[in-house]
Amino acid sequence: MLTSLVSGAVVFPGLFYGLGKILKFKFRHWDDADVVTVSERLVSAIHASISTATGITVVSSCKNVMTDSHWLVNEFILFGSSYMTTDLLAMYLSHYHIQRLRTQTSLYNRHSQRTIKGFLSKDWLLVLHHLVLVLVFLPIALFLRRGLGDFFIGCFFITEFSTPFLCFGKILIQLGLDNTGLHAINGVLVLLTFFICRILIFPFMYWMYGRQVDLPLHKVAFHLPWHCNVGNLTILIPQIYWFYLLLKKAKRLYNKHRKLN
Repeated sequence: MLTSLVSGAVVFPGLFYGLGKILKFKFRHWDDADVVTVSERLVSAIHASISTATGITVVSSCKNVMTDSHWLVNEFILFGSSYMTTDLLAMYLSHYHIQRLRTQTSLYNRHSQRTIKGFLSKDWLLVLHHLVLVLVFLPIALFLRRGLGDFFIGCFFITEFSTPFLCFGKILIQLGLDNTGLHAINGVLVLLTFFICRILIFPFMYWMYGRQVDLPLHKVAFHLPWHCNVGNLTILIPQIYWFYLLLKKAKRLYNKHRKLN
């Protein structure tokens, strides 16, 4: 387990730093904001791909959704925990360089409490999401669930399936390809994968548990301990909010495309 923790602590910061160096060399006209932002999105896509593959492996191997276990669960939790802290730092650096470029004010000439507060006020929900995963769900998953429910942890890993498409869409915008057919196709894939893997995954988990204990779907929530339902809602509600924002953005882009044609 220590090996997984140390590996993650080396891999994700190393990827972020290494990709930044490569991008700066390949795209010499890019400023620091471009380099940091794209590096962060590439690392997010890599982590999400590993998470999805791990989740599919775990879910497909667990026949009993409560008692079956898989060694990959705890190993990936430890390995991926370093990604969360790396991503928080990367998001802050991305915000810092973008704001410095946009505002051209002395506030963003150096890192300070004010620049950190600006980041926290702008991206507070994402920051809270990362902190809850690290400080609440990670200890629960590792120490408090008594080896039960690897199937459901695997399902949570699969929720990351939409992330590479989200990151790819933002990279296309960064490259000036936001008016292409490729960006439009990717946008459809973002909506589909986000809805299926981040929203429908929750009724799917309840349905699978209901099958295990011979309960209809509508009765499962009343059969589970209250903290399980609260934990699921804590994760689900931000996903619904983010999906709503994605739909608004998709509608805005569709209307813009219609006007141009």
